[in-house]
Amino acid sequence: MRMSVVDVGSNTVRLVIADAADGVPLPVHTVKWKLRLSEHAAPGGPVPEQAVRHLADAVADAAAVAGRRGAGPPLAFATAVVRDAPNRREVLRAVRARSGVRLCALPGEAEAELTFLGARRWLGWQAGALVLFDIGGGSLEVAFGHGRLPDFAASLPLGANRLTHEWLGDADPPSADAVRALRRAVRRELRDVAARVRREAPHTAVVTSRTFQRLARLSGAAPGHHGPFVRRELTRAGVRDAVGRLAALPAAERARLPGVSAPRAAQSLAGAVVGHTALKLTGVRSAVVCPWAVREGVLLRHLEDGGAWWERLARDADDAPAPPCALR
Repeated sequence: MRMSVVDVGSNTVRLVIADAADGVPLPVHTVKWKLRLSEHAAPGGPVPEQAVRHLADAVADAAAVAGRRGAGPPLAFATAVVRDAPNRREVLRAVRARSGVRLCALPGEAEAELTFLGARRWLGWQAGALVLFDIGGGSLEVAFGHGRLPDFAASLPLGANRLTHEWLGDADPPSADAVRALRRAVRRELRDVAARVRREAPHTAVVTSRTFQRLARLSGAAPGHHGPFVRRELTRAGVRDAVGRLAALPAAERARLPGVSAPRAAQSLAGAVVGHTALKLTGVRSAVVCPWAVREGVLLRHLEDGGAWWERLARDADDAPAPPCALR
């Protein structure tokens, strides 16, 4: 069985085509379109008309590639950059009209649940009670659970790109006062979720997303080309040190550090502040870096539960109001 998924994020549209052997989605082909939607749409702001056209074209191209490779229509979803846009419905209609693909503006809690499923399947039952952290461009997802799906999941407006816009401004590098103000705001937003995680006392912590992968690489973890089966860990102390290194450098110099790409260098500091604060407030000293995240979670849920859950999720997401997102 061949499947495909399209992930519309703040920087890229990514198509993954996978063969499902014995219930495991094994990727066979990946294509990326670097749209950088977050550069055109302010956090919580509308997606401009031209960016919508580029997005619709990218999803149409992705569907065509999936068809040529023998996969059915892709399971397509968008995260915070579209989910939080006031013109979200117009974006979804434009994508469907151009591509024939129903794009789901994935709710934040659903994103956390699906990412948790991907991490659970990767780590297995030996992980025990599991807490997950995932930092995107627009939001931070946190989930905790003992089973296949989490007991609780939360999505907070603590994405690296969002916080860079809202708190760090145009100063390069930002002032120490700006970084302290950002850290205070992140602590306020995380307080209740962190208290819940501490009460649950997880056995294993896991992190996903490019932000955490970059932080792990910056702390000495193996580079990505060593493959997904190399064990990578991230320590709270390592993230604390990364915050100090990133805060002292302008974006152009951050991009020369291991694991920090030029397009994401500006937001790398905010991501590191969120990562360190999340680990500190929850009492987590080290976490496993997991290569599986929301895309794999979508494929796994479809394999395990069939297509009806996706139809319900997409229908409910179409009807849901955009949430308030500003920290200030």
